[in-house]
Amino acid sequence: MTPEDLRQYLRFYRDLGFEEVYHREPPPQPVVALPDQPSASTDLFSDLMSNDPRETLEQIVADLGACTRCRLHQGRTHIVFGVGSQKAKIVFVGEGPGADEDAQGIPFVGRAGQLLTQMIENTATREGLPLKRPDVYICNVVKCRPPENRTPEKDEMETCSPFLFRQLEAIRPKAIVALGGVATKALLGASTGIMQLRGKWHDWRGIPVMATYHPAFLLRGYNAAYKREAWEDLKKVLHYVYG
Repeated sequence: MTPEDLRQYLRFYRDLGFEEVYHREPPPQPVVALPDQPSASTDLFSDLMSNDPRETLEQIVADLGACTRCRLHQGRTHIVFGVGSQKAKIVFVGEGPGADEDAQGIPFVGRAGQLLTQMIENTATREGLPLKRPDVYICNVVKCRPPENRTPEKDEMETCSPFLFRQLEAIRPKAIVALGGVATKALLGASTGIMQLRGKWHDWRGIPVMATYHPAFLLRGYNAAYKREAWEDLKKVLHYVYG
């Protein structure tokens, strides 16, 4: 087993919630003490994971820079990268920033964001979990606001989604929630509509993905009946992640 294989193995168990590993000590061997030699650590988890090759969110932000890679930069006020805990067990992925998000540089701060916060915190409270919005991570497929909040076009998504994927790889959450059809398509490459995909577990690079409705969709009066389904989807995620 190579060192990288061992890191992957330990990362798997760390994501399951294990904080320590135990290993059988080899038979005693005669040793010769050497002066000023640091003692070898027996904490394999700390030693190996300290060499974790994953990049940080700060590195991704630095690489993104004052991005001009697609046309969306032309009308933006701020790049909206993401917000929340870098150690989040759940990442929520939306479509793209709206007017409020573009003005503040923070995802999901408008009416849809307020509903998302209520969904996260109220569902967690009902399930007996002390989970708040800052405990999760929230981001979008595209980081700049599409004009008039239109749906991001294919080339825009293809240009920006690699930064989303790097965010997800940097965090490696226990679960991802894809909010709406655009996020679901970006993560799963699916052509099937959100109505058929929601409420079911999917996979993105070994991380479980739950597709559900975008909060903006739920705010439309004629879609209010779908709120219960979205809450049920979120409850599945909480039960999976927190047991």
